[in-house]
Amino acid sequence: MRSNSTPEPVGFGDRLSSAMRAAAPLCAGIDPSPQLLQRWGLSDDAPGLAAFGIAVLDAVEGLVPVVKPQSAFFERFGSAGVAALEELCRDAQQRGLIVLLDVKRGDIGSTCDAYAQAYLAPSSPIAADAITATPYLGVAALAPLFESAHASGRGVFVVARSSNPEGSRLQTARIEDGGLDVARDVVAQVGEVNASYPSAELGLAGIVFGATCDTSAYDLKQFGGPILAPGLGAQGATVDDVAKRFAKYRDRVLPTASRSILATGPDVASMRKATMELATACTEALRKV
Repeated sequence: MRSNSTPEPVGFGDRLSSAMRAAAPLCAGIDPSPQLLQRWGLSDDAPGLAAFGIAVLDAVEGLVPVVKPQSAFFERFGSAGVAALEELCRDAQQRGLIVLLDVKRGDIGSTCDAYAQAYLAPSSPIAADAITATPYLGVAALAPLFESAHASGRGVFVVARSSNPEGSRLQTARIEDGGLDVARDVVAQVGEVNASYPSAELGLAGIVFGATCDTSAYDLKQFGGPILAPGLGAQGATVDDVAKRFAKYRDRVLPTASRSILATGPDVASMRKATMELATACTEALRKV
């Protein structure tokens, strides 16, 4: 990590903050599951993935600041699927959308450095604006991701509290030497990363904190980064839940919705209507708190 004396150039956090003010606090997930492709009448293969991605981008362009492709749905078709993902990322960025690639990578040493080169280096064919990462080999082990993100003006979202109930036992487990639970320790360490890379608005390192989770035991402001809040819609969280749980952090929270938008497809106009309604609802609910 760099010294506090090193000035931080305009980076991902500041760019994200500006984009959220210009559009709406909403991230649209792009999750082409086999079931959804079938429902849309698309082939479960790389060409089907490509058609799916174009339709989603047509539906959300200009309404949301961020799209979040789930890499696993593309990876299952090997090089052809990854090529479709590369094209989707390029297309989204050319449309002015921020691409948050949901890969949840996390490893140590040279392997983590290779992940950084794969997803955050400008020369990579699949370079995203930000990625998700898991901290269970240690937040400090993710240093190559943070360093690469800083160098290239990109971001990293570290999972702290996930919206799936299976994650609760691990993420709320107590740490012996401090009394914190795992999630609060992750938030604190991500805060230290952001302190190492000072930024005008939001740091390059964000957290993933499920919209279905209680935030009352956590101080999510001091860590200095954006909050990705999955779970809106099909996973059970409502817009009012988001507003209530993240009232103190309304300028930095980015709720994410996938199935609640994609279920209205394949008609682009229907998806666009659903996106606009949800984006408007998020904006108004967070403005009121």
